[in-house]
Amino acid sequence: MDFLIRKAVNEDAVAVSRVVISALRESNAQDYSPEIVDRVEQSFSPVAIRHLLTLRQVYVATIDNRVVATASLDRDVVRSVFVDPAYQGGGIGKQLMTAIQSCAVNEGVKLLRVPSSITAEGFYSSLGFKKVRDEFHEAERTIIMEKSLGQ
Repeated sequence: MDFLIRKAVNEDAVAVSRVVISALRESNAQDYSPEIVDRVEQSFSPVAIRHLLTLRQVYVATIDNRVVATASLDRDVVRSVFVDPAYQGGGIGKQLMTAIQSCAVNEGVKLLRVPSSITAEGFYSSLGFKKVRDEFHEAERTIIMEKSLGQ
């Protein structure tokens, strides 16, 4: 499967929103209640995505010019890593994380953190991230993980 990883642009906002919401409803819904999924979904409208583009370094993976995954870097924190369920398990998420880590290293980040969903904990562990602690936002459990990027 050939895919391209690039920086996201404003025109990607609708497609990024679609990927995130699809992943939330199909993948994360296995580990979180419908109420939590609905609440998280509110943060990923196209308007919200356009705003995030001004705050973070957002990347997308595309296949035939179609956005199928996204991830972003907010200083030393990985955020919003989502892969369209139809493409999960094919290495796209891993390649996005490679791009994010490379960007972080180029910016001098020594310790990369990620607030992981229950759903993605195994994925991040497979990339060398270690669990630091659990955080709860009402009933929503987030696993704080980190990875040293020191040479």
